[in-house]
Amino acid sequence: MNKKINASSEERSKYKHLFFDLDHTLWDFDANSKLTLQELYDTLDLKSKGIHDFDLFHKNYLVHNEKLWERYRNGFIKVDELRWKRMWLTLLDFKIGDEKLAREMGIKFLDLLPTRKLLFPYAIEILDYLSEKKYQLHLITNGFEQTQHSKLKNSGIDKYFKEVITSESSNSLKPHKEIFDYAFTKTGAQKEESIMIGDSIEVDIQGAINAGIDQVYVNHVKGEAIIKPTYTVHSLKELENIF
Repeated sequence: MNKKINASSEERSKYKHLFFDLDHTLWDFDANSKLTLQELYDTLDLKSKGIHDFDLFHKNYLVHNEKLWERYRNGFIKVDELRWKRMWLTLLDFKIGDEKLAREMGIKFLDLLPTRKLLFPYAIEILDYLSEKKYQLHLITNGFEQTQHSKLKNSGIDKYFKEVITSESSNSLKPHKEIFDYAFTKTGAQKEESIMIGDSIEVDIQGAINAGIDQVYVNHVKGEAIIKPTYTVHSLKELENIF
């Protein structure tokens, strides 16, 4: 059973280290990604190459991106393959077999994406609120080191986090226990005083369970959870009821 949204004073006081996910939790990956793909679509004139429907192009990209990320998380492909093949497979859907273009898009996408600044509603306010209450805020993210730090800096939220644990720096990925163990060592946090806050049941919540810590499921899309987290919220503002 999920605990009530309002945590008791005892529960509030036991947490000291709050580990946030970044993409889809604080930083609006979908909105920022779509803006970046739209810019690539326009600047590379993909319409003249036979892609007449940007929305369909974007939809297909999301499907390939998710499948390739799953393969990457499971160790079947390397990061470089992920970066260009999501573009390559999307182009192939439109009968464009141009590997050079796909690789160019992969590079430009990662150059542009971290410059985007769209956050979820109340992101800044909740980080201010938690900082004022003297919680230690950290990030555990499966994103790439340079890319994630650029996102944090450009969106103005880098100052809130004491430690940023990426899959590259830890040589592991959520939901594997090892990335959390690395985070505990890096931050000096004890499991009983730690909690993971993220949007993905399979990655963030299951990962925290694997690591033996409590979890907050940030269910922005109000989907059904196949696992029962310690807490569930539907907006970042609701974190005030827990901390």
